[in-house]
Amino acid sequence: MTQPLGPVMLDLEGAALTSAERKLLMRPEVGGVILFARNIVDAGQVSELCAAIRRIRPDLLLGIDQEGGRVQRLKEGVTRLPSMGKLGSIYADVPQDGLQLCHDAGWLLGMEMAACGLDLTFAPVLDVDVGRSQVIGDRSFSRDPLAVTALAGAFIDGLHEAGMVAVGKHFPGHGGVEADSHHELPLDDRSLQALREHDLVPFAKLASRLDGIMPAHVIYKAFDDRPAGFSPSWLGMLREELGFKGAIFSDDLSMAGAHVAGGPDARAHAALEAGCDMVLVCNDREAALAVADACQGRASKRQAKLRYGRARPELDTLPALSRWRRTHARLEALASAS
Repeated sequence: MTQPLGPVMLDLEGAALTSAERKLLMRPEVGGVILFARNIVDAGQVSELCAAIRRIRPDLLLGIDQEGGRVQRLKEGVTRLPSMGKLGSIYADVPQDGLQLCHDAGWLLGMEMAACGLDLTFAPVLDVDVGRSQVIGDRSFSRDPLAVTALAGAFIDGLHEAGMVAVGKHFPGHGGVEADSHHELPLDDRSLQALREHDLVPFAKLASRLDGIMPAHVIYKAFDDRPAGFSPSWLGMLREELGFKGAIFSDDLSMAGAHVAGGPDARAHAALEAGCDMVLVCNDREAALAVADACQGRASKRQAKLRYGRARPELDTLPALSRWRRTHARLEALASAS
């Protein structure tokens, strides 16, 4: 039986746990840890760090941003992945080849992250690139919503084949704004109809196949004057109209785009009341402590269901798999050529 898990996902200071972090991870409000580049030396060290965390709290959800291209926190000891835009360009030339490569890339990524001790990577990106957002850009599979849907669907299938969940982002679409929500609050002034016909397409078509979704710190004024991650209207659409049944993760509440909701505890409260199941608080330990205090007594089973449930593959045995060798070689070549 799945036990509820606290709603706070936080980060760590370095490549090994501090004594203060060991105490912090024991707090029931803390339900997960996300790793960044500063926490990582190589795959073997990540495996040891994950094992150290699990000795303290076996139930914690361990995640990472490992998309490929510009967003790949773990680089040593695993496959260097090309951008998803690169895979999209292959699909544009030879659709079946692109779909198969996306499926294999999802499978390989899932196997490698599972072997490192992680439960999930925040992927795939479902944003549709419209040539305006530098923060999205080639993180997107394509400028065509249907191509994004097909390629992300293949990637999701690959992750699932490896036993790993898929977390789509950034609902309802971050590709149509120039501003970077890490540094300011973007405003998308398109009509709801325009969003439905473009950015929302991948989310609408893939909602039933996703295990998690992360909304954007973006305001879409045609629908709500609150950022999507703080909007009961947007998250209600996700649940009720699109039928999404998985876990909703807030984007990092320390990002500038989230500050519109107030202080750290107010941001967490707003995100959870809007419908998020788990809130990320990164790069600000004081804020993480305040959010943990504000979340006492809260827990959910949705995020607890995302833990990796199979016997984990071993890093040193993956090269024995001919499929891994073939996919690894092709993806590394594409990454080098990018």
